Parts: sequence; structure tokens; C-alpha cells
Amino acid sequence: MTPSSSNPAPASPPPRVARVAVAVPLHRLFDYSVPAELPMPAIGARVAVKFSGRRTVAVCVAQNPADAHDRLSPLIEVLDDDNLLGEDLWRLAQWMADYYQHPLGEVIATLLPSAARVPKRLKIVRPECWEICGPAGDLTRAPRQARLYECLLAAGGRLQTELLYEAGFQRSHIVALAARGLIRKAQGVATGSLRASLPVAGRADQLELNPEQALALAKLGAASGFKPALLDGVTGSGKTEVYLRLMEEVLKLGRQVLVLVPEIALTPQTLSRFEDRFGKAAVLHSNLTDRARLQVWLRARAGEVGILIGTRSAVLSPFADLGLIVVDEEHDASFKQSEGLRYSARDVAVKRAQNLDIPLILGSATPSFESLHNARSGRYQHLRLTERAGRANMPTYRLLDIRGHSLQDGFSDTLVRNIERHLEAGGQVLVFLNRRGFAPALLCGHCGWQAECAACERRMTMHRKPPCLICHHCGRRADLPDECPDCRHQTLIAVGLGTQRSEAFLSERFPEVPVYRIDRDTVRSQRRMEERLAAIHSGERAILVGTQMLAKGHHFPDVSLVAVINADGGFMSPDFRAPERTAQLIVQVAGRAGRAERPGEVLIQTYQPDSPQLRALIEEGYGAFAQRELAGREAADLPPYQPIALVRAESGDADLARSWLESIRSQLGKDLECFGPAPALIPRVADRWRFQLMVGATTRAVLHRGLHPLLAVGNGPRNLRWSLDIDPYDTF
Repeated sequence: MTPSSSNPAPASPPPRVARVAVAVPLHRLFDYSVPAELPMPAIGARVAVKFSGRRTVAVCVAQNPADAHDRLSPLIEVLDDDNLLGEDLWRLAQWMADYYQHPLGEVIATLLPSAARVPKRLKIVRPECWEICGPAGDLTRAPRQARLYECLLAAGGRLQTELLYEAGFQRSHIVALAARGLIRKAQGVATGSLRASLPVAGRADQLELNPEQALALAKLGAASGFKPALLDGVTGSGKTEVYLRLMEEVLKLGRQVLVLVPEIALTPQTLSRFEDRFGKAAVLHSNLTDRARLQVWLRARAGEVGILIGTRSAVLSPFADLGLIVVDEEHDASFKQSEGLRYSARDVAVKRAQNLDIPLILGSATPSFESLHNARSGRYQHLRLTERAGRANMPTYRLLDIRGHSLQDGFSDTLVRNIERHLEAGGQVLVFLNRRGFAPALLCGHCGWQAECAACERRMTMHRKPPCLICHHCGRRADLPDECPDCRHQTLIAVGLGTQRSEAFLSERFPEVPVYRIDRDTVRSQRRMEERLAAIHSGERAILVGTQMLAKGHHFPDVSLVAVINADGGFMSPDFRAPERTAQLIVQVAGRAGRAERPGEVLIQTYQPDSPQLRALIEEGYGAFAQRELAGREAADLPPYQPIALVRAESGDADLARSWLESIRSQLGKDLECFGPAPALIPRVADRWRFQLMVGATTRAVLHRGLHPLLAVGNGPRNLRWSLDIDPYDTF
């Protein structure tokens, strides 16, 4: 009798688990089982999961973690074959989550274009192209077809349909040439560019460098690896030409370049300069459609984009081989994200260049105090351009003391006479006023009533076109009243000055001269902005009226006079950064004058002509002003000498917001110095009360360690929203 034997049951395969990050405001990750029919997702790959009852996109951050639970929900689909972000962005995402103490899932979602946050596989959609497939033959009786053929030939034999349309060709020309068998439709990346194919838009000749530019370029070119450089050049000093020369060397090596600009309005101008030199560049900004943004993002990741020009979010784009980052106008507040993940694109660019060990250029005529401090402490290479390029000279400054003077719609008689003088000489005049609308307040001259926003308890701004009242804090609108709602008198008075009022006054005073107003109300699209800039660049006499949109990097060769209507407000603000921002605006807008052969003049109206800050700025320059202000910051233990963070809370219940911040304060590290909670400078917006807790520390390590308890806070009570802002730009 043989003993019976039983074969042991085969061991079940170990469970496969993917740990994923989901875009939710929680500092935690989530585990899902990977069904046998699905491949194990790569770290950094997108997956589709069911979360809170809905299908959503998550990103795999770990495989088979040792501490995973036994009973898990399954993944629905693996959407990517590999790490979609690449090692560079993956490392950057982890740093951002740690530095800004923000949930990793939301950080990754910020890095992804919105079209990549839907559970679909991604692919590059090739634009329609046309390529030459036969000899030209005799096209003398079809000149447009002949020109089309020549255009394709000059571009290397292939061009996108879109570029052919830009060149002035119509679909009928393309179809007719294809019918002759001379060209055919092709799918793929065009090998040529429109700029290379059109003689009228040929590549620009390189400008001759002056000695300062040549020295800066030599020092930048000699630097290898990560060495941040602050290119501190006066307005019109030719910083862009230095960028272009350095970019040319990087592109010759087959590597990619990222250029960050603060405003969408500057993108076409910058793009035009780069296309004139290099033929083609890609752009990335918020005005693009979701589909277009995704395609640029994917093409940069695939290495098909040599130069990417973009605003803040472009710093989060993937690249196959990034070799240089340029941050133009690096001081600008637009590089700081004010909602969600509150990152600084400038600071993220520095960290990314460090990770990749590549050069970084920060350019500005008015560097941020943080960058100046880094340059003076030796962390950044400090390169100065003190002279304007070509034959242009720096403008002259003059203060107009308006104490005791009667002003007409904000303009003194002296200023009006000077505007008239420059217009008669054939020049253009730029009037700068950093306030939109017709008047910042509307009040009753009989009883003193003021038009206030019921949701914010702040004055509403009066607008004339169209006639209405607008709250510039929450966006609420109201009809313009015919009489006072309190006393029924019709003695309503517009108090203060806005760009609409300046435009109306100047149009009436100089009826024969076109007045172009450029602010958020008149330039709601990129096309409108380009139309206005084209009219200004015609060279005819004109008056430009606008806000800080006019101060950022624009080249107006025919502007000979810049008038600053009110320079006092920013120097008296309780925000410690306000004097820095005000000085930057004044210098930047003043730099629009005298950029060509016309001498430039800057007139600044002020009620405080003896202000030490204003005097230092116009008599000694921005550098001396910055040194004076930095000394004050150091004495007060303020940035850039000591780091700070803001914990903000807002709620429909003021007591709830305040008491919640008080409880948070008691949980923070003992090494932190806390101020508040205190009401925000605008304490109520859209029916919600806003409070803030300012937190300071001696070092960044101490600050981050002390803020660590916030990671466990979660969403907070109902009817309350809170946020943490590391290195805040607006502190009041």
C-alpha cells in the first residue's frame, strides 16, 4: 500500500500594488491594486482610478510598497507607458511639494496641462504639412503657385499648412499645385520654417555689441554648469541681444532653451525677436486652448521644440535636453502664483537649473531685492550693463511739485505744456497711471455718501465706458446711479483719477492726436494688444495712457516723454515691499522714453518732492535706492535677510477665521516668530472675512521645521478656507 500524496496548491502570486498621488488637498497618498490584465505602471505614469465615486487621473509614485493594505480597490487603466514627467520634472515636483509644503498630488496636477488631467492616453497630433514631390516645371502662367513652390523649396521642401496661410497663400493655391503633382500632403514635423522661406522676413543681422555687452557675454559663455547670473542692465541696454547670442551657442549643441517672460503681452514681441534670429520658437501661456497647450508640452518633452517662450507656468514644462533658462524681467510679481500652489516661477527656475546643472540668466533693469542680495553675497554672478545700446541715451528725470497747485483731471499746467511741447516736436507721449477706470470713488457732494461694494466694504470704481460701478476686488458690478441713493440729490462727484479719466481729458485737450489707452479693460485679448502696439509703432504722433502693462519690456522708439501722474502712494503703503515695487514701476515706465535717437524726458508729479526714497531713486539711481531699502530690511529682520511665510484664513464668519488662526499659532514650532492673526489690508472680499498670520524664522530650515505641524491640519472647519504661502509677495 502506497501512502497517498497530495500536491500542495500553487502559491498565489503576490499582490501588485501601485501607490498613487491624487489631486486633492491632503498630504497623503493612496494605494490601489493592479489587476493581472494591466501592466504595472511606471513611477511617474498616469493611471485612471475611482476616487470618491468618480473616475479620475492619478500618478504612480511607488510600486509594491511594503506597508500597503490587503484589501484595495483596483486600478481602472494605465494611461502612460513610462514616466510622463521625466526624471527632471519628477524630481522638481517632489522638491516643490516639500519646499512649499503643498500636497504632492496637487503639485503634480499643477505640472500637468489641464488636457492631461483627463483619463485619456496622450499623443502628439501632427499638423498638416505639404512637401515637394516633383520638379517645378513651367509655372510662369501661375505666379502664385510658383511663389508657393519657391516658399516650400526655401524652407527645405516641407511646411505646415498654417505657415503657408500666414505667408498669404490660400487653400486654392495649395490644391492647384497639388493637382499638378508637384506637392503632396504629408503628416509629420515640418523641416523648415516660414521665416527662413520669406526674403521679407529674413533672419535679422546680429547687432554689434558694445564693450559691456561683449564682456557680459564672454563671462556667461565661459561659465559651465550651474552658475546663476544676474544681468543687471538699464532699460534699453541690450539684454535681449546677450540672451540671443548665448542661446545661439546652446542651440548649436542641439539642446533646448526656456525663456520666461512675465506677461502674455510681451510674448509676441519676444517671439518676433527670436523668430527673426532663429526661425521658429514655440509659445506657452494661458491664452492658448487646452489642446494647443498640451501639444506644445508634448513636443517640448519629445525634443521637437528648440526654444520655448512662456509665462509663469512654462517653467513646469518637460524637456528632452534643456540647456539654458532665461528669466526676463525677473523682478516682476507676475512670476508668483497667487492661488493654489503658490510657487515663484523665478525661484523654481533657479532650482531646476541647479538640478540640471545648466546656466541660468536672470535679467532686469530693476532687479528684485532677493536677486540683488544673492548677487552681493556671491551666490549669483552679477553682470552690469550701465549704458544703452546703440546711440540712445538714458532719459532725464524731473520732479513736478504739485503742492498747492490746482489740477485739471490730475494734470498740472506744467505737465500739459510739456506734453504739448513733445507732441509739437513729433514725439510720442506716455502717461502712466496705475489705476483703471474713470475715478476710484463716486460720492455725493451733499451728504457724503460713497459708492461701496456690499460684499467687500470697499469703494467701487467708477467707469464711463460702459457707464457702471465695478469692484476691482471681487468683480461685482452695479449701475451708475443718477442720484444719491441716500439723500436723492444729484450732486454726485467722481473723485480721483483713473486711466479712463486721463484718456478723456487728453482726447479733449489734444483732439488732433490719437490717444491709445492700454489697461485690462481695453486689452482683453492678445489680438487687441497687438493692434494697439502696431498703431503705436507706426511712428505717428500719439499719446499712450496706461497702467503697468505699459511698463513691462515694451520698446517704443518714438516715445520722448513719460509722465508719471502720481508717484507717492506706493512709498506710503504699510506693505514693506511697496517701495520696492513702486521704484521698479517708475524706473521701468521711465525706461520707455528715449530708446532711439530722440532724447527722453521723464516728468514725475508728486506731493512729496523731498521724499528721501524718491530723491534717492531719481538722483542716485535704482541701485542706490535698493541699497538704502535693503539696509532697512536687514535692520528689521525682513526678507531677503530672514524668510517669512503667511498662513491665511478666510470665512464668512470673521470670528471663526481669527480663532482658527489663533489655534494654529499655538501648534507651530517654538523657534518661529509669529505676528497676528491680524486682518488683511482688505479685510473683506466677496462676503468673506480675511485674516493672516505672519511667521518668521532665522533660517529656512527653522521656518520649514516649525511649519511642519500644518501638514496634519487638513481642510479645517466648514465655511473656512486656509492656505500657506512660503515666501509671500503680497504680505498685506
